Amino acid sequence: MPHEVDLGPFKVGASQPHFLIAGPCVIESEQIVLETAQRIAEITRTLGMPYVFKSSYDKANRSSISSFRGPGIRSGLAVLRKVREQVGVPVLTDIHSVEEAMQAAEVVDILQIPAFLCRQTDLLVAAAKTGRVVNVKKGQFLSPWEMRNVVKKLEESGNSRIILTERGSSFGYNNLVVDMRSLPIMRGLGYPVVFDATHSVQLPGGAGTRSSGQREFVTPLASAAAAAGCDGFFMEVHPDPDTALSDGPNMVPLHQLKPLLERLVRICRVAGKGAEAGL
Repeated sequence: MPHEVDLGPFKVGASQPHFLIAGPCVIESEQIVLETAQRIAEITRTLGMPYVFKSSYDKANRSSISSFRGPGIRSGLAVLRKVREQVGVPVLTDIHSVEEAMQAAEVVDILQIPAFLCRQTDLLVAAAKTGRVVNVKKGQFLSPWEMRNVVKKLEESGNSRIILTERGSSFGYNNLVVDMRSLPIMRGLGYPVVFDATHSVQLPGGAGTRSSGQREFVTPLASAAAAAGCDGFFMEVHPDPDTALSDGPNMVPLHQLKPLLERLVRICRVAGKGAEAGL
């Protein structure tokens, strides 16, 4: 059983309730971000589910050079600060370079290491040394047991506030599959494990100059992860995914989030962890 990681207003891992990391893929506007964060906070509050807001100020690994990347670190962090202060929830965002780590850590509660960068030692060390919680997405090219090396890099840099996230594995060209065995395997490394339900249904580069996705499979995969024993769920959520500027095909429409979470809570109770935590 993983030990607990303190996120400030709540803890995750061990027998703690399942928590949610959710928000638009990228910051498109302050209005969309604040309205989405507030609505998700209301939904999770009614379900008794701890909530972390997520959005990116820069999507550094877009398929095309002409793809929308976000407002950049300065403007983006200003928006994320407003979410933290006005909505009153912890905030997570991606970092892509050593220089970004300390800047982002001044505003957000969790620094996320993107899957493609999960083996970048200097980036992991810089994130660890900020003292913030570090969420590392398992690379699509890694086995779950190889995440032990990632964990060791963070621990030996003085940080044990670690979360690991499963987001699917490359399976041929433009496709991902999820091996649910990875959830208990990574959980066995001693830290909370999150299932990324929306990136797991992504079709990387599947639309040529952008990624495509199959959001119709978010519910079955998230349900399987709930039964398999993850500690939390990661979902990119948008009021209108079909007009979103990044990851639209795999994002969950905001109006569909509540029934999806209600389903997951029921499964978690049956699976045992939710009942143990009083969820």
